[in-house]
Amino acid sequence: MKREAFKMFLKPGFEDEYQKRHAAIWPELKKLLQGSGVSDYSIFWDRETNVLFAVQKTDGNGSQDLGDNPIVQKWWAYMADIMDTNPDNSPVSIPIKEVFHMD
Repeated sequence: MKREAFKMFLKPGFEDEYQKRHAAIWPELKKLLQGSGVSDYSIFWDRETNVLFAVQKTDGNGSQDLGDNPIVQKWWAYMADIMDTNPDNSPVSIPIKEVFHMD
């Protein structure tokens, strides 16, 4: 398993809506992520900066580049009004390098 982390940016005032939408994550999106090797996926919110910090494990066997998938594109469009996004509606996402881990 490989651990990956990245940060994204929530627009001010949309904290509750972000949580509401993720509490009702689409089953087809969850199935797609799991089928592509993503597990143990958490997103944390820094209320002082509105930065979202995500951590996930990937099995290395599937492709985590799912940007061409229609389900992912639909989710991006659904979330675009409450997050900083790129022109294709993908969230602005910055990888974060792991520098320490303790089991």
